[in-house]
Amino acid sequence: MNGVWQAASLGGCIVLVVGCASQPNTFTFTADLPPGFAYQAIAVYVPAKGETCTVPGGRNTEVGYNLKWRESYVSTAEIALYRTVSGCPLVIRRIELEINASYGKTRGDFGGDSANVAVRYELEEQYQRTFSDSGESMFFGECQWWFRTAGASRRIVKILDCKKTNAQGELGKGRPFSAYTLDQLPGKVVKMKITLAKEERPAIGDTWVKVPDGWKRCMGDNFEDQYAFCYGNYKDFSGFRMPDGRQCTIYPGCME
Repeated sequence: MNGVWQAASLGGCIVLVVGCASQPNTFTFTADLPPGFAYQAIAVYVPAKGETCTVPGGRNTEVGYNLKWRESYVSTAEIALYRTVSGCPLVIRRIELEINASYGKTRGDFGGDSANVAVRYELEEQYQRTFSDSGESMFFGECQWWFRTAGASRRIVKILDCKKTNAQGELGKGRPFSAYTLDQLPGKVVKMKITLAKEERPAIGDTWVKVPDGWKRCMGDNFEDQYAFCYGNYKDFSGFRMPDGRQCTIYPGCME
């Protein structure tokens, strides 16, 4: 093995042996999410630095967490830094995250967006996160529901849009993201904290009109008009159907 590390078993624990020092071979990933939200995670591994081996077909180079988030969800995951697959020493490269939430009872009534954690041997200081004295590092994001109507009944469907923020909640560009070096992570905790925007907004412009109590759906040419842009007509509105089946005239309060 060309790498500088070895995985060893000690008292039932896996440790990372580097020279004379030992460190845990795992770190903890967890998330603080709005009620009803869940995350999926896929830890992606690549050959460790200095290794020339490959894994046939790339099999077992990814490890998933909460892939069945609807049935079974755990907010905390222990993620290995190093693994050996088919005799090839691997190191974690990134964690691909999906932030999911349901807004209705049918299986398709959910929205999701992505987030990412990168892991590198080295990072420029401006991209590297720090840890608290307790060993925790936190990164932030805000998600917002976008709503629209779909189908002949003009049923409400929603899209989830998530953006990164700073600790003060100020929106940034791109999806929630954080980056760490390998030597930062052994035994540490990485937490993703996501908040939910107080207001929802239309997913498509010029299709809804803001009124004091919410939003009203423009009629368009007629009820069969699937695009139904307002085009300056802010007097003719249509009803629509909520995910729970209610017939409504104003969103989100249903009835005026």
